[in-house]
Amino acid sequence: MYEQEKIKPYEGNGHKSEQVEQMFDNIAHSYDLLNHCLSLGIDKRWRRTAIDALRPYHPQHILDIATGTGDFAILSAKRLQPQSIVGADISEGMMAIGKDKVKEIGLDNIIRFQREDCTDLTFPDNSFDAVTVAYGVRNFESLDTGLKEICRVLKTGGHLLIVELSSPRRFPMKQLFALYAKIIMPTIGKIISKDNSAYTYLPATMAAFPQGEVMEGILKKAGFSDVRFKRFTFGISTMYLATK
Repeated sequence: MYEQEKIKPYEGNGHKSEQVEQMFDNIAHSYDLLNHCLSLGIDKRWRRTAIDALRPYHPQHILDIATGTGDFAILSAKRLQPQSIVGADISEGMMAIGKDKVKEIGLDNIIRFQREDCTDLTFPDNSFDAVTVAYGVRNFESLDTGLKEICRVLKTGGHLLIVELSSPRRFPMKQLFALYAKIIMPTIGKIISKDNSAYTYLPATMAAFPQGEVMEGILKKAGFSDVRFKRFTFGISTMYLATK
C-alpha cells in the first residue's frame, strides 16, 4: 500500500473511495473557484500544456477519469477535437456541475458523464485511444489496481496522460510550498468550501504521493512503456505520459 492510500478525508472506518466521494460531493459547489484561486490560475497553463502532449497521437475516443466538474474533458474537446469523451467520476455532485457546463457551451454531443469506480471500470477491453487523469490519481483507493484497469481499457498503442500536484524538492520552493500547503491552502479551502477536512486531506496526499522516477516505475509495473514525465513550475505539478 502506498502512503497516500492510507490517508482519508475524514475520520472513521469507511473505505477511502466512499470518503472521497462524500468529500467531493461536499465541495462540488466551490471546487472550480478553489482550484483556480489556490493555484493563482497557473493550473490552466498546466492543463493546456499537458493536453497538447496528446496532439501528435490524434486520439478520437478519450476517457477522462476523475473528471470532476469536467474542466479537463472540456479543454480536451476544444484542443484535441476528438469524436467522443467519457468523463468518469465517483462523485455525482461534481458531475452534475460538469453536465451543466458542457450543455451550456454546446459540447454535450461530444462529452458525456458516467459514474465509475476507477478500480473496477465497466468498459470493455481496448475501448479508448487515450485516458486522462487530471489531479485525481492520488485519490485512487488502490493506485496499482486503478492503473491496471486504465491499461486494460486502453487500446494497444494508446496513451495515458496524468497530471498531478507534487511537492517541490529544492530550496527555497520546497520550504515555501510546505508553508503554503500546511497553512494557507487549508485556511482558504475551509473558508470557501465550508468543509473542515477537504483542504487538509488534499495537501497531505500531495506530499505522500509517489513522484518522478518512482511513479515512472509504478506505471511500468502496471503495463505501460515509454513513460515520460515533466515537472511544471518548480515541481508543484507533474505530467506523466505513457503508452500501452
